[in-house]
Order: sequence, then C-alpha cells, then structure tokens
Amino acid sequence: MTLTERARTILREPLVHFLLGGALIFAFFAWQGEEADPASRVIDVDEQVQAQIALTYERTMQRPPTDAELDALIDRWVREEVLYREALRLGLDAGDPVVRRRLAKKMDFLAASSAQATEPDEDELADWYRANAGRYAEDTRLSFDQVYFAEQPEAAAVLTQLRQGWQGVGDPASLPGSIEGRGLPAVAAQFGQDFANRLAGMEPSAAWEGPVRSGVGWHFVRLRAVEVGEVPPLDAVRQRVIEDWRLETSKTREEEAYRLLRDAYQVRIER
Repeated sequence: MTLTERARTILREPLVHFLLGGALIFAFFAWQGEEADPASRVIDVDEQVQAQIALTYERTMQRPPTDAELDALIDRWVREEVLYREALRLGLDAGDPVVRRRLAKKMDFLAASSAQATEPDEDELADWYRANAGRYAEDTRLSFDQVYFAEQPEAAAVLTQLRQGWQGVGDPASLPGSIEGRGLPAVAAQFGQDFANRLAGMEPSAAWEGPVRSGVGWHFVRLRAVEVGEVPPLDAVRQRVIEDWRLETSKTREEEAYRLLRDAYQVRIER
C-alpha cells in the first residue's frame, strides 16, 4: 500500500472524522473567545472581547460606541456572561430546543463562514454561471409538478410513493400541484427565491427530486420543462453571480461539514 493509499484509508476512518469534528468544535469556541472551562469564575474582558462588543454595536448603529456606551456595553456583556455560566452550572441548557437550535446554527455558520470572504477564480465563476444561466436569463419559464409537505419528510419513502402515483401524496395546501410556463420571478414570489433558484438549476426530467425547501415548507418536484430566455453576459450581472456563488458554496460547505460529523455517529431510531 502506497503512502497516498494509506492516507486515504486513514481519512475514511470514522474516528478520524470524529477527531476532526472535535477539532472543529474546539476551533469554534476558540474563535468565539469563550471560556473553555465552564467551571471557571474568572471572566477576562480582553481587547479582543471589547473589540467584538464594539464591532457588534457599530454594525447595528452604523457608528462606533462612545467611551460611556462601550463601558455600558461591557457591563451588559459581563452580566450576560455571569448568568450564562451559572445557567450552564445548573444544566439549564440541557433539553432546551432554543439553545439546541442556536448552537446547531452556529456550527453551520462556522462551516460556511470561510466561503463568505472567498473570491472565486474566473474559470470557476464562468463554469458556475453557465451551469446556472437559467437564473439570470430574462423570461425564463418553468413547467413543473410539486407535492407539498409542512415538515421535512423522509426522501426514500416519499419517492417510492411518487413512483406509484403522485396525486394524493403530501400534506394539504392551497398551492397548485401543476404549474405551466410560469416566469422565474413569479415562481420566486410564490415559493421563495431559493426554491426558484434550485429549480432553475435542475435539468427537466420525468423523475421527482426533493425534498426542496421553499418559504412555506418542503416539496418534491418534477421539472417537466424549462424555457430559457436570453442570458446576459457575465459582466452584466457579475456581482450578483458572485453573491449567489458564495451563498451556494456556503450551503455546500455546511452540508459537507455536517456529513463529516454525522459519519462519527450511529443513529438509532425506534419505530
């Protein structure tokens, strides 16, 4: 076995994934500047913490805080930190769905944050633009069928149902099941921009795809036809394309990070 093959074998080990996940979590808390030892009763309000407090204020108020305002903000931060640590000691974070969801969101943010400041190279951006040209073309029209779910369903079970017939599948909704030749802006107005973008990037097919998230829930979609209008040159929409590329890259990195961590877990679902 060559060194490269050995390295690939090691990287596929779940334990390595777990350690990488642990390193990711450690890096997150280090980046946040939070105390690694929750039992500590020492609170350091160093220059980095003060700078973060001032930056948060400036982003909200569009100006830096005065000295008096910064002192008040630090007092408030210390108060929150004291109460936060005491809440941890009492175990108040355990079983709280809001805390659970908030921490999960922070992990997603950590995984995606590097993409927010990344500049794609010209070839990468041009390839991405060609693959998603339908989003930017004027008068692009979509024809598709959709089945709605209020909560994210288990994909394999739904796809099996849809192959046997799609009428009657899904949750009741006022949304139309079939849409013919509707413009992309109208689709975005009804289902949300992310939903419209996802469909614009699909290839027409007789197969169902999903779940696709919209502004109102989850959908399985069968994209029957796409009429792509005139696509503007990349330079005419460059900034918008870069922003969309960053958003998509962030989502991809979130999912990759989750998959890396997920592989370290064995999930048992009692039926």
